[in-house]
Amino acid sequence: MTTSIEPAAADLLGLFPPGARVGDDGTLVVGGCRLDDVAEEFGTPAIVVDAGALARRARDYLSAFRSRWPRTDVAFASKSFPCTAVQRVMVANGLHLDVAGGGEILGALKAGADPAALVMHGNAKSDEEIAMALDHGVGLVVVDNFDDIDPLESAARLGTAGGRPQPCLVRVIPGVTASTHASQATGHTGSKFGLSPAQAREAIARIERSPVLRLDGLHTHVGSQLLDVDELAAAVAPIAALGTFDTYDLGGGLGVRYTYGERAPDLDAYADALVGRARELLPAGCRLIVEPGRSMVAAAACTLYRVTTVKRGTVTHVAVDGGMGDNLEVSLTGQRFEAAIATRFGSGGEPVTVVGRHCESGDQLIDRISLPGPAVGDLLAVPVTGAYCFTMSNQYNGARRVPVVFVEDGVARLVVRRDTWADLLARDVDP
Repeated sequence: MTTSIEPAAADLLGLFPPGARVGDDGTLVVGGCRLDDVAEEFGTPAIVVDAGALARRARDYLSAFRSRWPRTDVAFASKSFPCTAVQRVMVANGLHLDVAGGGEILGALKAGADPAALVMHGNAKSDEEIAMALDHGVGLVVVDNFDDIDPLESAARLGTAGGRPQPCLVRVIPGVTASTHASQATGHTGSKFGLSPAQAREAIARIERSPVLRLDGLHTHVGSQLLDVDELAAAVAPIAALGTFDTYDLGGGLGVRYTYGERAPDLDAYADALVGRARELLPAGCRLIVEPGRSMVAAAACTLYRVTTVKRGTVTHVAVDGGMGDNLEVSLTGQRFEAAIATRFGSGGEPVTVVGRHCESGDQLIDRISLPGPAVGDLLAVPVTGAYCFTMSNQYNGARRVPVVFVEDGVARLVVRRDTWADLLARDVDP
């Protein structure tokens, strides 16, 4: 059964994966699974992913763009949730994969991705990674700088043996200033990613002269967690001005709703904005690529924690058994999150600050949130943790990295195990 909840609690519930509900005893249910049962079976902290919601989001992305521009490929930005099981969902639902570095290439291949459907990025690719990409037949390599070109040509000469040239894109800095945190902006003049339009022209000419490389087109990216689709669409004009090509990769960057006050654009608004500019400025029938990451996975997951201490004073600190070891977004970008006590779901209560277990004053998960009578042993659920939390999980203070649990149709299954204590010492070389 599903219990009725007050409007404020309904707003909080709306931050959890689509289809989440509150059971008749006040317990939060995601993917048909009671979160207290998930915590009992797999422990805390744990990232819980509604696999059905993830698959629907992948299909919705593909539909939104192909219904407007049929020759569109959606390449999931693996860096946002570099988990083989997540990549496998994307591949199974028709998406390509955006990979940055050798590890993400290997994960994509393990997930069953067609190497030809991979787009390789990186502003500092090693020769080993470039060789790995070409050896495995990666479909597109994005040239970020002039120093990519010589190693690409060398690897292509060794690997092609008279075969097809390696398809490439040139990454262009669009000169668009994004309304986002400085660490998430990538399209402004002076960005470490890509080449200025003038430099891009030179790289284009070099690649077009190469007998072993093939220039398919251009790539651009404005930034991440953008809530204004016009800023994303503004990147089209600068690359359109560089000429006519077969492929234009418009990157990703669509933001998501983390808190009550945020309103993120929906997929239709995003697709309308990008495709609208493409119709105005790009060749009819060209191939478009978009690379969603955060907006693909963030809302499909939540993180479960156990409350370990409640310290009341000038500020009431509610400490949990995780923190910046599994969520660095707060420390790095100042991102705000919300939370609920999973077994008595609701809004309101006393103002508290939720803090982590790590030896840093900056290890705060949520500053000034209302929780109803928090106590030691409570199960805390934090929504919208599907993007970059697993990516940047770490072993600070000897913490064991968190597991990932898929829930769907009332069944919970482990897809990434928790670190063991032995894992913490596994890389040591004994004297």
